[in-house]
Amino acid sequence: MNLFRRVAPVLALPALLLLASGCSDRDAAGLAPARGNTDPLVFADDFGQDVYFQAFSGTFYAAVSRDSVYAYEGYAPDGARSLKIAVPPAGSALGAYSGGVLTSAGARDLADYNALTFYARTDSGSVAAPTVLLNEVGFGNDNTGGSLYGVSRENLPLSPQWTFHIVPIPAPSKLISERGLFLFAEGLQPEYRDGYHIWFDEIRFARLGNVEPFRPIMDSVSRQYFVGSAVSISGTRTIFSIDGAFVPVNHMPAYFDYVSSDPAVAVVDGAVVRVVGTGTSTVTATLEGMDVNGRVTVTGYLPPTVAAPVPVLPAGDVISMFSGAYADVPIDTWNTGWGGSTARLEDYTVAGDLTKMYSALNYVGIEFLNALIDASAMTHFHLDVYAPAGTDFKVKLVSFPPAVTGVVETLDVVLDAASTPAFTAGGWSSLDIPLTAFTLPADWDWASVGQLVLSSSNAQLVLVDNVYWHR
Repeated sequence: MNLFRRVAPVLALPALLLLASGCSDRDAAGLAPARGNTDPLVFADDFGQDVYFQAFSGTFYAAVSRDSVYAYEGYAPDGARSLKIAVPPAGSALGAYSGGVLTSAGARDLADYNALTFYARTDSGSVAAPTVLLNEVGFGNDNTGGSLYGVSRENLPLSPQWTFHIVPIPAPSKLISERGLFLFAEGLQPEYRDGYHIWFDEIRFARLGNVEPFRPIMDSVSRQYFVGSAVSISGTRTIFSIDGAFVPVNHMPAYFDYVSSDPAVAVVDGAVVRVVGTGTSTVTATLEGMDVNGRVTVTGYLPPTVAAPVPVLPAGDVISMFSGAYADVPIDTWNTGWGGSTARLEDYTVAGDLTKMYSALNYVGIEFLNALIDASAMTHFHLDVYAPAGTDFKVKLVSFPPAVTGVVETLDVVLDAASTPAFTAGGWSSLDIPLTAFTLPADWDWASVGQLVLSSSNAQLVLVDNVYWHR
Protein backbone atom coordinates (compact mmCIF):
# COMPACT_ATOMS: atom_id res chain seq x y z
CA MET A 1 0.00 0.00 0.00
CA ASN A 2 1.28 3.48 -0.91
CA LEU A 3 0.72 5.55 2.25
CA PHE A 4 2.19 8.71 0.70
CA ARG A 5 -0.58 8.85 -1.89
CA ARG A 6 -3.23 8.65 0.82
CA VAL A 7 -1.66 11.17 3.20
CA ALA A 8 -0.36 13.79 0.77
CA PRO A 9 -3.72 15.42 -0.07
CA VAL A 10 -4.48 15.90 3.63
CA LEU A 11 -1.11 17.55 4.27
CA ALA A 12 -1.38 19.80 1.22
CA LEU A 13 -4.56 21.60 2.33
CA PRO A 14 -3.07 23.56 5.27
CA ALA A 15 -0.13 24.49 3.09
CA LEU A 16 -2.43 25.88 0.44
CA LEU A 17 -4.37 27.82 3.06
CA LEU A 18 -1.17 29.28 4.49
CA LEU A 19 0.01 30.22 1.00
CA ALA A 20 -3.26 31.91 0.17
CA SER A 21 -3.42 33.86 3.42
CA GLY A 22 0.25 34.84 3.22
CA CYS A 23 -0.17 36.39 -0.26
CA SER A 24 -3.41 38.31 0.39
CA ASP A 25 -1.69 41.60 1.37
CA ARG A 26 1.19 41.55 -1.17
CA ASP A 27 1.37 44.08 -3.99
CA ALA A 28 2.26 42.30 -7.26
CA ALA A 29 3.62 45.56 -8.67
CA GLY A 30 6.44 45.47 -6.14
CA LEU A 31 7.68 42.04 -7.18
CA ALA A 32 10.86 41.76 -9.25
CA PRO A 33 10.20 40.59 -12.82
CA ALA A 34 10.79 36.89 -13.36
CA ARG A 35 14.21 36.11 -14.83
CA GLY A 36 14.74 33.84 -17.80
CA ASN A 37 17.29 31.06 -18.07
CA THR A 38 20.60 32.53 -16.83
CA ASP A 39 22.73 29.43 -17.52
CA PRO A 40 26.13 30.67 -18.81
CA LEU A 41 27.24 27.35 -20.33
CA VAL A 42 27.41 26.93 -24.10
CA PHE A 43 29.83 24.02 -24.50
CA ALA A 44 32.04 22.08 -22.07
CA ASP A 45 32.64 18.44 -23.00
CA ASP A 46 29.17 18.54 -24.54
CA PHE A 47 26.63 21.09 -25.69
CA GLY A 48 24.93 23.01 -22.91
CA GLN A 49 21.32 22.37 -22.04
CA ASP A 50 19.08 22.96 -25.13
CA VAL A 51 22.08 24.15 -27.23
CA TYR A 52 22.45 22.95 -30.82
CA PHE A 53 24.48 23.85 -33.94
CA GLN A 54 23.19 25.52 -37.11
CA ALA A 55 25.48 25.86 -40.13
CA PHE A 56 25.43 29.03 -42.21
CA SER A 57 24.12 28.73 -45.75
CA GLY A 58 26.84 27.73 -48.20
CA THR A 59 29.19 26.39 -45.54
CA PHE A 60 30.54 22.91 -44.91
CA TYR A 61 27.44 21.53 -43.20
CA ALA A 62 29.30 18.70 -41.41
CA ALA A 63 32.14 20.91 -40.17
CA VAL A 64 31.30 20.55 -36.47
CA SER A 65 31.83 17.47 -34.31
CA ARG A 66 32.63 16.54 -30.71
CA ASP A 67 36.29 15.60 -30.61
CA SER A 68 37.48 12.60 -28.61
CA VAL A 69 41.20 13.38 -28.93
CA TYR A 70 41.75 16.96 -27.81
CA ALA A 71 40.13 18.94 -25.01
CA TYR A 72 41.23 21.97 -23.05
CA GLU A 73 41.72 19.83 -19.95
CA GLY A 74 44.03 17.46 -21.85
CA TYR A 75 43.62 14.35 -23.99
CA ALA A 76 40.23 12.73 -24.08
CA PRO A 77 40.65 9.32 -22.43
CA ASP A 78 39.36 10.90 -19.22
CA GLY A 79 36.07 11.66 -20.97
CA ALA A 80 36.76 15.30 -21.80
CA ARG A 81 35.63 16.53 -25.18
CA SER A 82 36.05 19.65 -27.36
CA LEU A 83 34.24 21.14 -30.32
CA LYS A 84 36.15 20.38 -33.54
CA ILE A 85 35.73 22.50 -36.68
CA ALA A 86 36.92 21.24 -40.07
CA VAL A 87 37.90 23.95 -42.56
CA PRO A 88 37.58 22.34 -46.02
CA PRO A 89 40.50 22.32 -48.49
CA ALA A 90 40.74 24.51 -51.59
CA GLY A 91 38.21 23.65 -54.27
CA SER A 92 36.18 21.45 -51.92
CA ALA A 93 32.62 20.68 -52.97
CA LEU A 94 31.70 20.68 -49.28
CA GLY A 95 31.50 24.46 -49.07
CA ALA A 96 33.62 27.56 -49.44
CA TYR A 97 34.10 28.01 -45.71
CA SER A 98 33.03 26.73 -42.30
CA GLY A 99 30.69 28.72 -40.14
CA GLY A 100 27.56 28.68 -38.05
CA VAL A 101 26.06 29.38 -34.68
CA LEU A 102 25.38 27.56 -31.45
CA THR A 103 21.86 28.53 -30.50
CA SER A 104 19.58 27.63 -27.63
CA ALA A 105 16.06 26.35 -28.10
CA GLY A 106 14.93 28.74 -25.39
CA ALA A 107 16.18 32.29 -24.86
CA ARG A 108 18.90 32.99 -22.28
CA ASP A 109 19.02 35.96 -19.90
CA LEU A 110 22.68 37.03 -20.07
CA ALA A 111 22.39 40.37 -18.28
CA ASP A 112 24.55 39.13 -15.38
CA TYR A 113 27.61 38.64 -17.62
CA ASN A 114 29.94 41.03 -19.44
CA ALA A 115 31.82 38.64 -21.75
CA LEU A 116 31.75 35.45 -23.76
CA THR A 117 34.84 33.36 -22.96
CA PHE A 118 36.35 30.27 -24.57
CA TYR A 119 39.56 28.40 -25.32
CA ALA A 120 40.70 27.72 -28.88
CA ARG A 121 43.54 26.04 -30.79
CA THR A 122 44.39 24.92 -34.32
CA ASP A 123 46.59 22.27 -35.93
CA SER A 124 48.32 24.77 -38.25
CA GLY A 125 51.27 27.05 -37.55
CA SER A 126 53.35 26.79 -34.42
CA VAL A 127 53.11 27.81 -30.78
CA ALA A 128 55.65 30.56 -31.36
CA ALA A 129 54.21 31.83 -34.63
CA PRO A 130 50.45 31.39 -34.98
CA THR A 131 49.48 31.65 -38.60
CA VAL A 132 45.74 31.05 -38.48
CA LEU A 133 43.68 34.16 -37.99
CA LEU A 134 40.10 33.16 -37.20
CA ASN A 135 37.97 35.34 -39.47
CA GLU A 136 35.14 35.98 -37.04
CA VAL A 137 33.90 34.80 -33.65
CA GLY A 138 31.19 36.15 -31.39
CA PHE A 139 27.58 35.82 -30.31
CA GLY A 140 24.13 37.38 -30.71
CA ASN A 141 23.29 35.80 -34.07
CA ASP A 142 20.59 33.12 -33.88
CA ASN A 143 20.61 32.46 -37.65
CA THR A 144 17.05 33.72 -38.15
CA GLY A 145 17.91 36.97 -39.90
CA GLY A 146 16.19 38.97 -37.16
CA SER A 147 19.01 39.24 -34.63
CA LEU A 148 19.52 42.62 -32.95
CA TYR A 149 22.54 42.13 -30.73
CA GLY A 150 25.25 40.51 -32.82
CA VAL A 151 28.83 41.00 -31.61
CA SER A 152 32.06 39.75 -33.15
CA ARG A 153 35.83 39.91 -32.99
CA GLU A 154 37.80 39.50 -36.20
CA ASN A 155 41.17 37.96 -37.11
CA LEU A 156 41.71 36.21 -33.79
CA PRO A 157 45.22 34.61 -33.75
CA LEU A 158 45.23 30.85 -33.12
CA SER A 159 48.11 28.44 -32.56
CA PRO A 160 48.46 24.72 -31.70
CA GLN A 161 48.41 25.73 -28.02
CA TRP A 162 45.12 26.24 -26.20
CA THR A 163 44.62 29.96 -25.57
CA PHE A 164 41.95 31.85 -23.66
CA HIS A 165 39.84 34.38 -25.56
CA ILE A 166 37.28 37.02 -24.57
CA VAL A 167 34.50 38.66 -26.57
CA PRO A 168 33.09 41.52 -24.44
CA ILE A 169 29.38 42.28 -24.25
CA PRO A 170 28.84 45.99 -25.06
CA ALA A 171 25.66 46.42 -22.97
CA PRO A 172 24.78 43.36 -20.86
CA SER A 173 21.41 44.84 -19.85
CA LYS A 174 20.22 44.40 -23.45
CA LEU A 175 20.73 40.62 -23.47
CA ILE A 176 17.71 39.48 -21.47
CA SER A 177 16.32 37.20 -24.20
CA GLU A 178 19.08 35.92 -26.48
CA ARG A 179 19.31 32.65 -28.41
CA GLY A 180 22.51 33.26 -30.35
CA LEU A 181 25.19 31.99 -27.96
CA PHE A 182 28.27 31.43 -30.13
CA LEU A 183 29.21 32.29 -33.71
CA PHE A 184 32.23 31.41 -35.81
CA ALA A 185 33.18 31.80 -39.47
CA GLU A 186 36.44 30.75 -41.09
CA GLY A 187 37.43 30.76 -44.74
CA LEU A 188 40.44 28.81 -45.89
CA GLN A 189 43.72 30.69 -45.58
CA PRO A 190 45.65 30.43 -48.89
CA GLU A 191 48.81 28.99 -47.33
CA TYR A 192 46.87 25.96 -46.04
CA ARG A 193 45.29 24.66 -49.24
CA ASP A 194 44.75 21.19 -47.75
CA GLY A 195 42.50 22.56 -45.03
CA TYR A 196 42.93 22.51 -41.28
CA HIS A 197 41.03 22.21 -38.01
CA ILE A 198 40.06 24.53 -35.19
CA TRP A 199 39.01 23.42 -31.72
CA PHE A 200 36.85 25.30 -29.21
CA ASP A 201 36.27 24.36 -25.58
CA GLU A 202 34.87 25.73 -22.32
CA ILE A 203 32.56 28.15 -24.14
CA ARG A 204 30.61 30.07 -21.54
CA PHE A 205 29.49 33.55 -20.50
CA ALA A 206 31.16 35.13 -17.48
CA ARG A 207 31.48 38.30 -15.45
CA LEU A 208 35.10 39.40 -15.57
CA GLY A 209 36.68 42.17 -13.54
CA ASN A 210 39.25 43.06 -16.18
CA VAL A 211 36.82 44.01 -19.00
CA GLU A 212 35.84 47.68 -19.33
CA PRO A 213 34.35 49.63 -22.26
CA PHE A 214 36.81 52.31 -23.32
CA ARG A 215 35.45 54.00 -26.44
CA PRO A 216 32.11 53.30 -28.17
CA ILE A 217 32.05 54.47 -31.79
CA MET A 218 29.68 54.85 -34.74
CA ASP A 219 30.34 56.20 -38.21
CA SER A 220 29.92 59.96 -38.50
CA VAL A 221 27.88 60.92 -41.54
CA SER A 222 26.25 64.09 -42.77
CA ARG A 223 23.70 63.54 -45.50
CA GLN A 224 20.77 65.13 -47.26
CA TYR A 225 17.58 63.12 -47.70
CA PHE A 226 14.03 63.57 -48.79
CA VAL A 227 11.31 63.45 -46.17
CA GLY A 228 10.18 59.86 -45.84
CA SER A 229 13.66 58.40 -46.35
CA ALA A 230 15.46 56.13 -43.91
CA VAL A 231 19.15 56.28 -43.01
CA SER A 232 20.80 53.15 -41.61
CA ILE A 233 23.18 53.66 -38.69
CA SER A 234 26.47 51.94 -39.52
CA GLY A 235 29.94 51.26 -38.22
CA THR A 236 28.89 50.64 -34.61
CA ARG A 237 31.73 49.21 -32.57
CA THR A 238 33.30 49.50 -29.13
CA ILE A 239 36.93 49.41 -28.04
CA PHE A 240 37.33 47.61 -24.71
CA SER A 241 40.18 47.66 -22.26
CA ILE A 242 41.13 44.13 -21.17
CA ASP A 243 44.04 44.05 -18.73
CA GLY A 244 45.19 47.36 -20.19
CA ALA A 245 45.14 46.16 -23.81
CA PHE A 246 42.68 47.66 -26.29
CA VAL A 247 40.34 45.10 -27.86
CA PRO A 248 37.91 46.28 -30.60
CA VAL A 249 34.62 44.49 -31.21
CA ASN A 250 32.10 45.10 -33.96
CA HIS A 251 28.45 44.99 -32.99
CA MET A 252 24.97 45.80 -34.19
CA PRO A 253 23.56 49.32 -33.64
CA ALA A 254 20.92 48.22 -31.11
CA TYR A 255 23.46 48.21 -28.27
CA PHE A 256 23.48 52.02 -28.37
CA ASP A 257 20.72 54.34 -27.16
CA TYR A 258 20.01 57.21 -29.57
CA VAL A 259 18.75 60.77 -29.25
CA SER A 260 17.68 63.11 -32.06
CA SER A 261 18.36 66.83 -31.58
CA ASP A 262 15.14 67.64 -33.45
CA PRO A 263 12.49 64.89 -33.50
CA ALA A 264 10.43 67.02 -35.88
CA VAL A 265 13.13 66.38 -38.51
CA ALA A 266 14.49 62.92 -37.63
CA VAL A 267 13.47 60.12 -35.31
CA VAL A 268 15.34 56.92 -34.50
CA ASP A 269 13.55 53.62 -34.99
CA GLY A 270 15.81 50.79 -33.87
CA ALA A 271 18.94 51.09 -36.01
CA VAL A 272 17.33 53.41 -38.57
CA VAL A 273 17.05 57.20 -38.64
CA ARG A 274 13.78 58.19 -40.30
CA VAL A 275 13.54 61.63 -41.89
CA VAL A 276 10.10 63.00 -40.96
CA GLY A 277 10.43 66.74 -41.66
CA THR A 278 12.46 69.49 -43.27
CA GLY A 279 15.49 71.01 -41.56
CA THR A 280 18.58 69.52 -39.93
CA SER A 281 18.85 67.13 -36.99
CA THR A 282 21.84 65.45 -35.37
CA VAL A 283 21.53 61.96 -33.89
CA THR A 284 23.90 61.07 -31.05
CA ALA A 285 24.15 57.96 -28.90
CA THR A 286 25.25 56.57 -25.56
CA LEU A 287 26.40 53.14 -24.39
CA GLU A 288 25.11 52.55 -20.88
CA GLY A 289 25.59 56.25 -20.12
CA MET A 290 28.93 56.62 -21.96
CA ASP A 291 28.93 59.05 -24.90
CA VAL A 292 29.47 57.41 -28.29
CA ASN A 293 32.04 58.94 -30.64
CA GLY A 294 30.36 59.82 -33.92
CA ARG A 295 27.04 61.29 -35.00
CA VAL A 296 24.55 61.15 -37.85
CA THR A 297 23.49 64.54 -39.19
CA VAL A 298 20.59 64.55 -41.63
CA THR A 299 19.04 67.42 -43.54
CA GLY A 300 15.52 66.78 -44.74
CA TYR A 301 14.06 68.23 -47.94
CA LEU A 302 10.61 67.93 -49.42
CA PRO A 303 10.69 65.74 -52.54
CA PRO A 304 9.44 67.03 -55.89
CA THR A 305 5.68 66.81 -56.33
CA VAL A 306 5.84 66.19 -60.09
CA ALA A 307 7.82 63.68 -62.09
CA ALA A 308 10.41 64.54 -64.70
CA PRO A 309 9.01 65.52 -68.12
CA VAL A 310 7.98 62.52 -70.23
CA PRO A 311 10.23 62.17 -73.33
CA VAL A 312 8.46 62.49 -76.68
CA LEU A 313 11.24 61.55 -79.12
CA PRO A 314 10.56 58.58 -81.42
CA ALA A 315 11.93 55.35 -79.98
CA GLY A 316 13.89 54.72 -83.17
CA ASP A 317 15.99 57.81 -82.47
CA VAL A 318 16.82 56.88 -78.87
CA ILE A 319 19.20 54.56 -77.00
CA SER A 320 17.69 54.49 -73.51
CA MET A 321 19.64 53.60 -70.39
CA PHE A 322 16.88 54.41 -67.90
CA SER A 323 13.44 55.73 -68.77
CA GLY A 324 9.87 54.57 -68.41
CA ALA A 325 9.18 55.91 -71.91
CA TYR A 326 11.50 53.49 -73.75
CA ALA A 327 12.93 49.98 -73.63
CA ASP A 328 16.26 50.22 -71.80
CA VAL A 329 19.56 48.65 -72.84
CA PRO A 330 21.35 46.47 -70.23
CA ILE A 331 23.28 48.34 -67.53
CA ASP A 332 25.76 46.42 -65.35
CA THR A 333 25.47 48.73 -62.35
CA TRP A 334 24.23 52.20 -61.45
CA ASN A 335 26.83 52.47 -58.69
CA THR A 336 30.23 50.91 -59.21
CA GLY A 337 31.34 51.64 -55.65
CA TRP A 338 34.71 52.90 -56.80
CA GLY A 339 37.22 53.88 -54.12
CA GLY A 340 36.64 57.38 -52.82
CA SER A 341 33.01 57.43 -53.89
CA THR A 342 30.58 58.08 -51.03
CA ALA A 343 27.46 57.88 -53.19
CA ARG A 344 24.60 55.67 -52.12
CA LEU A 345 21.96 54.50 -54.55
CA GLU A 346 18.28 53.82 -54.02
CA ASP A 347 15.26 53.57 -56.27
CA TYR A 348 12.88 56.43 -55.49
CA THR A 349 9.37 57.02 -56.83
CA VAL A 350 8.09 60.51 -57.64
CA ALA A 351 4.42 60.87 -58.57
CA GLY A 352 4.34 57.23 -59.66
CA ASP A 353 7.54 57.52 -61.72
CA LEU A 354 10.64 55.51 -60.77
CA THR A 355 13.92 57.42 -60.49
CA LYS A 356 17.49 56.74 -59.37
CA MET A 357 18.29 58.58 -56.12
CA TYR A 358 21.90 59.29 -55.16
CA SER A 359 22.60 60.49 -51.63
CA ALA A 360 25.98 61.57 -50.23
CA LEU A 361 27.00 62.16 -53.84
CA ASN A 362 30.54 63.21 -54.60
CA TYR A 363 30.92 61.09 -57.70
CA VAL A 364 29.41 57.85 -58.95
CA GLY A 365 30.30 55.44 -61.73
CA ILE A 366 27.64 53.86 -63.93
CA GLU A 367 28.92 50.90 -65.92
CA PHE A 368 27.73 48.93 -68.96
CA LEU A 369 30.84 47.01 -70.05
CA ASN A 370 28.92 43.85 -70.91
CA ALA A 371 26.92 45.74 -73.53
CA LEU A 372 28.94 48.72 -74.75
CA ILE A 373 26.82 51.50 -76.23
CA ASP A 374 27.36 52.50 -79.83
CA ALA A 375 26.50 56.21 -79.78
CA SER A 376 28.20 56.96 -83.10
CA ALA A 377 24.86 57.81 -84.75
CA MET A 378 23.64 59.93 -81.83
CA THR A 379 23.91 63.72 -81.42
CA HIS A 380 22.95 64.29 -77.76
CA PHE A 381 23.19 62.73 -74.33
CA HIS A 382 20.18 63.47 -72.10
CA LEU A 383 19.26 63.14 -68.45
CA ASP A 384 16.75 64.81 -66.15
CA VAL A 385 18.13 65.79 -62.74
CA TYR A 386 16.49 67.09 -59.59
CA ALA A 387 18.54 68.38 -56.65
CA PRO A 388 17.00 70.29 -53.73
CA ALA A 389 20.32 72.11 -53.15
CA GLY A 390 23.61 72.62 -54.97
CA THR A 391 25.06 74.77 -57.72
CA ASP A 392 26.74 72.38 -60.19
CA PHE A 393 26.39 68.99 -61.82
CA LYS A 394 29.06 67.24 -63.91
CA VAL A 395 28.95 64.53 -66.58
CA LYS A 396 31.87 62.49 -67.94
CA LEU A 397 31.93 59.65 -70.48
CA VAL A 398 34.39 56.75 -70.73
CA SER A 399 35.14 54.75 -73.89
CA PHE A 400 36.80 51.37 -74.38
CA PRO A 401 38.15 51.39 -77.95
CA PRO A 402 38.99 47.87 -79.15
CA ALA A 403 42.28 49.05 -80.67
CA VAL A 404 43.47 50.67 -77.44
CA THR A 405 44.81 49.05 -74.27
CA GLY A 406 42.99 50.66 -71.35
CA VAL A 407 40.31 53.34 -71.41
CA VAL A 408 39.90 56.87 -72.65
CA GLU A 409 37.67 59.43 -70.99
CA THR A 410 36.30 62.87 -71.70
CA LEU A 411 36.69 65.88 -69.49
CA ASP A 412 33.76 66.75 -67.23
CA VAL A 413 30.98 68.76 -68.79
CA VAL A 414 30.19 71.20 -65.95
CA LEU A 415 26.57 72.33 -65.80
CA ASP A 416 25.35 75.22 -63.63
CA ALA A 417 22.86 78.08 -63.73
CA ALA A 418 24.87 79.88 -66.44
CA SER A 419 25.52 76.87 -68.72
CA THR A 420 23.53 75.63 -71.69
CA PRO A 421 21.75 73.45 -70.80
CA ALA A 422 21.37 74.90 -67.30
CA PHE A 423 21.40 73.09 -63.98
CA THR A 424 19.51 74.75 -61.11
CA ALA A 425 18.44 73.39 -57.74
CA GLY A 426 14.86 73.11 -56.59
CA GLY A 427 13.33 71.85 -59.85
CA TRP A 428 13.85 69.34 -62.64
CA SER A 429 16.75 70.28 -64.92
CA SER A 430 16.43 68.73 -68.40
CA LEU A 431 20.07 68.34 -69.38
CA ASP A 432 20.15 67.74 -73.13
CA ILE A 433 23.89 67.82 -73.79
CA PRO A 434 25.22 67.98 -77.36
CA LEU A 435 27.93 65.38 -77.85
CA THR A 436 30.05 68.19 -79.26
CA ALA A 437 30.15 69.66 -75.73
CA PHE A 438 32.43 66.82 -74.59
CA THR A 439 36.16 67.40 -74.91
CA LEU A 440 37.39 64.19 -76.51
CA PRO A 441 40.84 62.64 -75.97
CA ALA A 442 42.87 60.94 -78.66
CA ASP A 443 41.62 57.46 -79.63
CA TRP A 444 38.07 58.27 -78.47
CA ASP A 445 35.50 55.85 -79.93
CA TRP A 446 31.80 56.73 -79.83
CA ALA A 447 30.98 53.12 -80.75
CA SER A 448 32.46 51.71 -77.51
CA VAL A 449 31.11 53.80 -74.63
CA GLY A 450 31.14 51.74 -71.42
CA GLN A 451 30.96 54.09 -68.44
CA LEU A 452 29.20 57.24 -67.32
CA VAL A 453 30.47 59.29 -64.37
CA LEU A 454 28.20 61.77 -62.55
CA SER A 455 29.55 64.14 -59.92
CA SER A 456 28.98 67.41 -58.09
CA SER A 457 30.90 69.64 -55.71
CA ASN A 458 27.87 70.40 -53.55
CA ALA A 459 24.69 68.69 -54.79
CA GLN A 460 24.70 65.78 -52.37
CA LEU A 461 21.14 64.59 -52.99
CA VAL A 462 20.15 64.01 -56.62
CA LEU A 463 17.31 62.30 -58.47
CA VAL A 464 18.12 61.09 -61.99
CA ASP A 465 15.59 60.09 -64.66
CA ASN A 466 15.32 59.69 -68.43
CA VAL A 467 18.93 58.82 -69.13
CA TYR A 468 19.27 58.28 -72.87
CA TRP A 469 21.13 59.09 -76.09
CA HIS A 470 19.27 60.51 -79.07
CA ARG A 471 19.64 62.05 -82.50
